[in-house]
Amino acid sequence: MKVEQGKATILVVDDSDLICHTLRTFFSDFNFEIITSHDGLDGIQKAAINKPALIFLDLLMPNFDGIKMLQVIKVLDNLKDIPVIVISGNTNRSNVVTAIENGADRVISKPLHREIILKNVTEIFGEDFLAKMKKPSVFSTSEIKDIKKELGNYFLSTFPQKKESILKALDEGDHDTLKFIMHEIRGIGGTIGYPNLSLLGSVIEDQLGGKYLNWEKLRSMCVQVFTAVKEIELSLKESEG
Repeated sequence: MKVEQGKATILVVDDSDLICHTLRTFFSDFNFEIITSHDGLDGIQKAAINKPALIFLDLLMPNFDGIKMLQVIKVLDNLKDIPVIVISGNTNRSNVVTAIENGADRVISKPLHREIILKNVTEIFGEDFLAKMKKPSVFSTSEIKDIKKELGNYFLSTFPQKKESILKALDEGDHDTLKFIMHEIRGIGGTIGYPNLSLLGSVIEDQLGGKYLNWEKLRSMCVQVFTAVKEIELSLKESEG
């Protein structure tokens, strides 16, 4: 484990900017340097360069997924001992078993919750680790609410581009793009305090896993996602007003 003068590096490998931002926020009151990557191949390179104390790894990513990254780093002598916590929106038994068989130390389901993340880090490194890494200040209840509000606003700022991609995927019957976006939404909603959004993303992602796709039904369900996001936007505006 690379820990120098009370500081350590954590690598987050996830194609969702919001998940990367969320984990950076969760650890903001500890002396961690958070490095992020959006695909497994880049993640391997950053792990080799930075020798992180811990890796958070998403399974479902384009190009080079989490399982492939696990398989590579666990055969490299300079990386194989780094603990890996898999974070995934789809933690069915098959995915969990595959992740563990390929070297994951823990598997956590999205949406992410700070207390569960910290509990798993403590289980890996021991009771004293986080205490030693902690900065003097701690989050108050109001600060936790502010963090969720910040994450919500960050999500809203990125959603117009996602909405455009969703509509294009629906028009073109692009199954893969739509599934990636809904996988991300599945992991985001609960993290920012809106579990209904996670539920909608989960239902659509599950529909996309079926053999026969009803694109009109999928379009209708995506409209529900747009409505839910609009409600989140109104809720955040009211809380700020």
